[in-house]
Amino acid sequence: MLDIKYKKINTEFHYPFTTAHGLKTHQPALLVAISFNGFMGIGEAPAIVYYDVTVDSMIAELNEKVNVLERYAFTEPDRFWHFCHHLFPTNPFLVCALDIAYWNLYAQFKRKSVAELWSLSPSLKVANPPLTDYTIGIDRIEKMVEKMKDNPSPIYKIKLGTKEDVAIMQALRQHTDAPFRVDANAGWDLDTALEMIPVLKNLGVELVEQPLAKEHWEGMKILKSQSCLPLFADEACVSEHDVKKCAEVFDGINIKLTKCSGITPAIRMIEEARQLNLKVMMGCMNETEIGSVAIAHFIPWLDYVDVDGPLLLKVGELKQLNYDFGKVTFK
Repeated sequence: MLDIKYKKINTEFHYPFTTAHGLKTHQPALLVAISFNGFMGIGEAPAIVYYDVTVDSMIAELNEKVNVLERYAFTEPDRFWHFCHHLFPTNPFLVCALDIAYWNLYAQFKRKSVAELWSLSPSLKVANPPLTDYTIGIDRIEKMVEKMKDNPSPIYKIKLGTKEDVAIMQALRQHTDAPFRVDANAGWDLDTALEMIPVLKNLGVELVEQPLAKEHWEGMKILKSQSCLPLFADEACVSEHDVKKCAEVFDGINIKLTKCSGITPAIRMIEEARQLNLKVMMGCMNETEIGSVAIAHFIPWLDYVDVDGPLLLKVGELKQLNYDFGKVTFK
């Protein structure tokens, strides 16, 4: 039998974190621990308000069916994911935490790294594994400049979606030669995006994430036909069922483990994206080191990666948790 426990955390950001979706000062998350035969794996799922997910709702659903989960016969992770997917069909965030924990547990049991167990072909690996960016959240222009100067990085992701977007980018460019990536978080309309993208290219931006609302497919067709920068789907690419549709109007997809329900479907998403000639980014949802490690395993297969959660959060209190799971106290 499996032994499943959980823990609530609420980690403070170094700076208040603002996007087109709103502001937050802390990132709540659920940690799940799965133990079997002396081994323990741990997974994480952050709670995201604009997806209507809370830690308490994940815990409530987990507690309803934890006895069923604990009776699961220990076997391969993809089978466990399918079991969890059918057990919690409307809760990909919870399934993600369980899936990450189980992969971690299974890798320890097999004495291999997580990635060594995957079916991803070595032929899909990129020639030069990417470096992570560092995200600058929306703020007063002078504060955004200050954040950037205080956090040297080879690449920056800039959150936009305000009336001052051009001024923000011009000010930031004065203080670094590093490449920029822009994430509008669906904050622009089509006319704004058409005006912004040529300006951003001249300011050293290499790609734009989710410029329009996730349901604005007709607008994305127009934008893609005229864009001088690669366009990546984020909010429009939630699960593996979205990949094919995104290939029609985007140049790449940003896979979030939390949204797509874990490592297992993310593997399939990468395989399908490559078949459709899409570029692949994997992004974070402000996970601590625990969820970020799961993302980091994918780096050899990614064109771009955004795994800066541990840089944005005050994760010092989690270091013991990250390196010695045996001392964690779970409920």
